[in-house]
Amino acid sequence: MFQGIRAAGKVSLIACALALASCSPSASEAPEPRTDFSIGWSIYAGWVPWPYAQQAGIVKKWADKYGLEINFVQVNDYVESVNQYTAGKLDGVTVANMDALTIPAAGGKDTSAIIVGDYSNGNDGILLKGSNSLSAIKGQKVYLSEFSVSHYLLARGLEKLNLPLSSVSTVNTSDADIVSAFSTPDVKAAVAWNPQLLVMKNTAGTNLVFSSADIPGEILDLLVVDTKTLKANPNLGKALAGIWYETMALMQRQDEEGKAARAAMAKLAGTTPEMYEAQLTTTRLYYDPKEAVEATSSPELVTTMTRVRDFSFSQGLFGQGATSADAIGMSFPGGKTLGNAQNVTLRFDESFMKMAADGKL
Repeated sequence: MFQGIRAAGKVSLIACALALASCSPSASEAPEPRTDFSIGWSIYAGWVPWPYAQQAGIVKKWADKYGLEINFVQVNDYVESVNQYTAGKLDGVTVANMDALTIPAAGGKDTSAIIVGDYSNGNDGILLKGSNSLSAIKGQKVYLSEFSVSHYLLARGLEKLNLPLSSVSTVNTSDADIVSAFSTPDVKAAVAWNPQLLVMKNTAGTNLVFSSADIPGEILDLLVVDTKTLKANPNLGKALAGIWYETMALMQRQDEEGKAARAAMAKLAGTTPEMYEAQLTTTRLYYDPKEAVEATSSPELVTTMTRVRDFSFSQGLFGQGATSADAIGMSFPGGKTLGNAQNVTLRFDESFMKMAADGKL
């Protein structure tokens, strides 16, 4: 991912989730219908289509259709954007699946994932110097952003080798510092995301030994909204789905208009068109809403979120009050639930994507 994405320390995740959730409207307060909404976003290949849609007038088109005003607000720091959403300062936010679980959902904020936009298909990877085999990582110091999806990727890679996380030691390194750290001769192993990953791969003697392409569909990028707000204002979900899939249709075109749209997205991401196109090759976007509905309704999503919640709980990311991985409930299409069915705070809601797929927006 781009700078600022998916990086958070364990303490800040838990403290912000719990403290900020306490500032949110209480469960007894039922939001009233309204027309003005703010959605937070951060720079990432799969998320800059949202501000592009605002820039291109697509947001206004769909907002006008439903009598709404929707404003996409850039928050430069990714974790801060999720914290602002958790605190009720934003009605929705772009977020990775693991962070949706460990920040707002763990903090008690009932959250609905209404757009499953993409999954990392090589944007995140494990790098080793001097070896092209993941098995060589055993016993090494691994530099990464702890308790982020990089940490999750490392755990999954080690699992493939039947090794526990304790078989390596981790060195907490921010995404801002990981490139410079890896450039030093003493650092032999690291986990990073794009564009840092692309830069680090060019270091002499470096090999990509495991990536998110080896666990397809597990590192998901979402648009989530406050469930209570969504229930009071279902047209918000309809407008957002309309915005997204019109933008997706334009984005995948290979003509001049599609190329210009992607170039504008690259500018919003602070990178070059060439770099943005490279990012897209390792981002599996669900351009077709039917695909997104299928992915969200698949039993594989429950399996993925089981892995994610088990890892998160093992790292203490549900807070001190959580006594098991089942402490937080999640719901999925078809009435499926995972964890505490009496405490569902993360919901995968395919209904608006299905409306788009069925041409009913």
